[in-house]
Amino acid sequence: MRRAHYCLDMEIVGERVRLRKTALEDQDAIVAIRQTPEVMARWRGEDLIAEFAEDLADEETTRLTILDLVDEEIVGLIQFFEETEPEYRHASLDIYIAPGHHRRGYASDAIATLVSHLFDYVGHHRLTIDPAADNAAAIACYTKVGFRPVGVMHQYEEQADGSWADGLLMELLRSDWNGR
Repeated sequence: MRRAHYCLDMEIVGERVRLRKTALEDQDAIVAIRQTPEVMARWRGEDLIAEFAEDLADEETTRLTILDLVDEEIVGLIQFFEETEPEYRHASLDIYIAPGHHRRGYASDAIATLVSHLFDYVGHHRLTIDPAADNAAAIACYTKVGFRPVGVMHQYEEQADGSWADGLLMELLRSDWNGR
């Protein structure tokens, strides 16, 4: 069974990546990734530097910088929000990776590493992720990790042009996790 290696300072090590709590010194690299056309198409924003500062101050969502395990280069960001209400307890994940690192296993390893942490160390029994319904690459990545479609959320996210796009709700249950 694959287990993430948890440290008190919130570092989690996978097979290809190291996840650590996002810090102010990550700003330039994270903003540069967010500014790429590929990431901006899915993660819009106006003032990304201001948003980065706001995100760091947000105590409800945990943001982890994704680093290549070999050269320590920042390759993206993964985040999770925990619903702590006992009757609905679960966590929701989100991720983006620098385009130059797409389709090289960084996203799937970062997600699997965080999934392992949230199941094995935090004690969640259910995780969700909600890609755009037309984002075939993201859906394939999440499916590879073990997430399964639950249903389409119609007119889920407003687009830059004011139109609405569908989202796909996907979930992974602890009982279905094989510990990749």
